[in-house]
Amino acid sequence: MDKTDIKSLNLEELKSFITKAGEKPFRASQIYEWLHVKLAWDFEEMTNVSKTLRTYLTENADLKKLTLVRTLTSKTGETSKFLFQLEDGNLLECVLMKYHHGNSVCISSQVGCKMGCRFCASTLNGFERNLTASEMLNQIYMVQRITGERVSNVVVMGTGEPLDNYDNLVSFIKILTDDKGLHISQRNITVSTCGLADRIRQLADEELQITLALSLHASNDTTRKELMPIANRYSIAEVLAACDYYFEKTGRRMTFEYSLIAGENDKEEQAKELAKLLKGKNAHVNLIPVNPIKERNYKQSQVESIHKFKLILEKYGINVTIRREMGTDIDAACGQLRKSYMEETSG
Repeated sequence: MDKTDIKSLNLEELKSFITKAGEKPFRASQIYEWLHVKLAWDFEEMTNVSKTLRTYLTENADLKKLTLVRTLTSKTGETSKFLFQLEDGNLLECVLMKYHHGNSVCISSQVGCKMGCRFCASTLNGFERNLTASEMLNQIYMVQRITGERVSNVVVMGTGEPLDNYDNLVSFIKILTDDKGLHISQRNITVSTCGLADRIRQLADEELQITLALSLHASNDTTRKELMPIANRYSIAEVLAACDYYFEKTGRRMTFEYSLIAGENDKEEQAKELAKLLKGKNAHVNLIPVNPIKERNYKQSQVESIHKFKLILEKYGINVTIRREMGTDIDAACGQLRKSYMEETSG
């Protein structure tokens, strides 16, 4: 018999699961608090739950866990990268970034990635599977257990395409932001997508208050197709129309991620082209100096080119920042730690 993935259940689903066992509904609230507030790692930790119910849970519920494999911390102490092993042996990684306004965790949504973006390490070992809502939650819960500090911001921007794992993503967000759980504000959650236009529209209809970040990385379809295979399926015009719909439905300002690659997408005319694309939109552009990976020959843009690109966008009235690099000394870019560990252990 397949066990129920109990940490992926919302409170109403958990009440249904508990009442079927002949227990009163209030027991579900107790268990939910143990899972999502006290961050219990084992049913035996649930001391105000009867031994009989704990036994039932052990026999019928699957309390998914992560095992810490490796931790790397930057010299500044601002960034820590965690490599975790899932129960099926697969590996995933997440990153803790410490800011003055609080702790931010960047989590993975899939094991591997099928999107194939040319400059990203996440896609190099291919796609294994989607993560469940509980496996996404566990990354945050583990970081809190390890550090003893609260996480206040969550970015779903690690390995994987979140909107390709749509149902689990939405369940994860609703449990994470539930006022009976960890209760992180929806406004403190950012979800990044490479541009699945139909899923962006579906997410807009959920009317969540999260920030949506589009990985744009190019100012025209030709360049985008060279960098991102998804551009062969959705044109920039289609994706931007979906983003406009997202803003109309939610009122949440869009973020556009733009990784600057020397000689590929960092030219002056490309900055002007990007400015014209985004002019008049309630949007913020996040310029990212690309993280070079040895399997690709892409190089990071020169500092002067990055600042010139930014100035051109600002001249056209575009709100823009350059992402501060954190954790470059520990290979904090998506997929790098997982890939290096897999190479090390397979050799």
